Amino acid sequence: MLRSFIPGCNVLVNGSSRGIGLEFVRQLSAAAAPGVIFASCRTPDQAEELSTLAGLDGRLRLVQLDVTSEDSIQDAAASVAAAVPRLHLVINCAGVLHGGPERLAPERRLADVRPDALQLSFAVNASGPLLVAKHFEGLLAHAERAVFASISARVGSIGDNRLGGWYAYRASKAAQNMFTKTLAIEWARSRRNVICVGLHPGTTDTDLSRPFQSNVPPAKLFPAERTVRQLLDVIDGLEPRDSGRFLGWDGEEIPW
Repeated sequence: MLRSFIPGCNVLVNGSSRGIGLEFVRQLSAAAAPGVIFASCRTPDQAEELSTLAGLDGRLRLVQLDVTSEDSIQDAAASVAAAVPRLHLVINCAGVLHGGPERLAPERRLADVRPDALQLSFAVNASGPLLVAKHFEGLLAHAERAVFASISARVGSIGDNRLGGWYAYRASKAAQNMFTKTLAIEWARSRRNVICVGLHPGTTDTDLSRPFQSNVPPAKLFPAERTVRQLLDVIDGLEPRDSGRFLGWDGEEIPW
């Protein structure tokens, strides 16, 4: 795991309190390669599983970060910068599809579209990773290999959209993909050590997908442990020429 990174590489997992993000922290904490592992989420003081992991691994540090607040992102970056001089891997896992006090739900038809749902979806799924890039960019400004990866979704592919619906989630993930591609082009000029990619994890058995699993064949519903293992393998195998690509859990390219 993380064989392609230098020993003692520093890692940030954003959106780490549950689901895929929590499993990333769990697997990275079990690996020897990372130096310091920063696990960020909105309310780390309420993240019991993260706190338990931090008590078992002195390399793991919890950071408060709310992707809908630029001030929070800026403060988180300052906190990380005070602890380490550089980062080698940033994984954005924060995402929203349904639930919460806003009572979000994927739209089945145009009449279901709500401005507040659109705004929140874009703030979390699209703007959030881009603002993380903005404020953590300085920690990626070094000569060693680095990866900036955002967890996207195949439903954000315009070319692969066959069913329609899910307006807010589809569009916010498509926007995230555009931000990733545009960021990769800029960093190819200014941060040549950074590989910037979007990753589709496959349908994973988490709270985010649970209400929509009834039509998913068992062979295509991954436990979080498998999803993260597969994604870490993809990250490990990335080369500079992969920057700006949208890749699936199996390393295959997904159409924009």
